[in-house]
Amino acid sequence: MTHSASLIVSETPSGQTVSLSGRWTLAETAGQARQLAARLVAANADPAASWDCLGVEALDSAGAILIWQAWQRSLPNVLLARPKHLAIFERLQAADAVPQTAPPPVSPLESIITIGTAVIGFKHHLVDFVALLGQILLDFMHVLRHPADWPRREISANLFKSGVIAMPVTALVGFLIGVVLSYLSALQLKQFGADAFIVNILGMGIVRELGPVLVAVLVAGRSGSAMTAQLGVMRVTEEIDALATMGVSRSLRLVFPKVIALAIAMPFLVLWTTVIALIGGMVSAQIQLDLAYGFFIHSLPRAVPVANLWIGLTKGLVFGIVIALIACHFGLRVRPNTESLSSNTTTSVVAAITLVILVDAIFAIATRSIGLPG
Repeated sequence: MTHSASLIVSETPSGQTVSLSGRWTLAETAGQARQLAARLVAANADPAASWDCLGVEALDSAGAILIWQAWQRSLPNVLLARPKHLAIFERLQAADAVPQTAPPPVSPLESIITIGTAVIGFKHHLVDFVALLGQILLDFMHVLRHPADWPRREISANLFKSGVIAMPVTALVGFLIGVVLSYLSALQLKQFGADAFIVNILGMGIVRELGPVLVAVLVAGRSGSAMTAQLGVMRVTEEIDALATMGVSRSLRLVFPKVIALAIAMPFLVLWTTVIALIGGMVSAQIQLDLAYGFFIHSLPRAVPVANLWIGLTKGLVFGIVIALIACHFGLRVRPNTESLSSNTTTSVVAAITLVILVDAIFAIATRSIGLPG
């Protein structure tokens, strides 16, 4: 029969005696750890007290630490315990006797070192990215001179995965964005009786800006992460090294098809999402402002010159190349461990979205006088 941990304090002619008995283990003390700790501390208030631990049936590290902390991390003057239990307390005493190494002093140049490390890391990323871009250009020149080396199957597979499969989610998000933008615009335009200008707001906003950027963010999070993960897994499983051993160009068979496929797919996805978003905005405008579909379709070409569509499609092309290059760059930097795979995949998505927004800002500045309604 087992007994739970118990504590009895008795007075003897020689002084106070604290008797411990039962099982001082994690299973037995977990439910009453606070009560036992308080009683142990109270019993230890008398420094001349004798501690009788011979009645302890079982003692593990949890029970020993509970008692050790009540003893203020030192053995009492009088202690009766079984040899195996006494050995546990002696190990705790030896561990406390080991001097703790002080943390190294913080250098006054710590901030400069951190900035320098970040700059060096950025330089390595930039050099590798430029090298990857140069290799893609060399591969493109190679396939132009040798058309038989075009990786047609790889490009076709990536077109399907990055373009066709992405159509439902981009359509859904585009439709909802169109509805939301139209709804919010209608609330403001109603106050000024400028219902007809919702065509200008939706047309310019979606065709020129929201369509390309929205698709780029979705593709970066969906296809870009998948590309990074694919190359990262191939790096972990040493498939890329196997291709190099067989004399197969990793850039021509792995990176080049992804860049070409995404460069082709992105303009079509931008066009597809833009049309669906305009349909969503048109439906919402009809419900909110009673604006006829025919009026919306008739007014759209006058409100949004066709140059804006070409700007949006060009953005899609550039965004696709940027996302594919960023995804492949971080995929090839994965080290053969799962931690590196997860961190590089996350960094790939964040870097791709950040660079897309930066490129979009450059486009906005460069084309600020193009495509404005006359």
